[in-house]
Amino acid sequence: MSEDAYALDRERMVQKQIQARGVRDARVISALLKVQRHLFVPDHLLPFAYVDEPLPIGEGQTISQPYIVAFMTEILELEAGEKVLEIGTGSGYQTAVLAEIVREVCTIELVESLSLRARHLLRSLGYANIRFKVGDGGQGWKEEAPYDAVLVTAAAADIPAQLQEQLKDGGRMIIPVGTGFQELILVTRRGGEYVKKTLFPVRFVPLVSGT
Repeated sequence: MSEDAYALDRERMVQKQIQARGVRDARVISALLKVQRHLFVPDHLLPFAYVDEPLPIGEGQTISQPYIVAFMTEILELEAGEKVLEIGTGSGYQTAVLAEIVREVCTIELVESLSLRARHLLRSLGYANIRFKVGDGGQGWKEEAPYDAVLVTAAAADIPAQLQEQLKDGGRMIIPVGTGFQELILVTRRGGEYVKKTLFPVRFVPLVSGT
């Protein structure tokens, strides 16, 4: 399939799956139109690259559905000069979307092979504002803290205290929480308090962590 055809697929994805469902942030829309999702999915799944569903990427992990990527990014109300921590690099697609919007992205992936694959792809695409780490996402990345925002792409049984503590005052975190039944939760730090807002049910792969 030609790049022009993929561009049309991206436009259709954004119009029908994302804008039609209420995502309005111009920076998020621009990032989703620019980042080529088909580069982040396995070759045998290319025909489904712009379908609004998660896809397997190996190692028991998935690339999130486009609408969820858009919603989770928009709900954080990101600004250009901010620093974001991503838990679960996975394919690197969400990482690229974040990197289009903010100053710096620090991303952690437990599975080394996925981290290395994403690092190679994202660097080949010219992203210079992403830092990579292989490790336990539930512990966060204390050396790079504090963060303006944290985005978690795997479901934790409970909200990891370490991730909350690594937020700046006024920082936001979006995280799926639950084991059998999962809900997307927005956490906002207000001094020493963490205000939590439950959004809607979701389904993510579990966060594997020592916490």
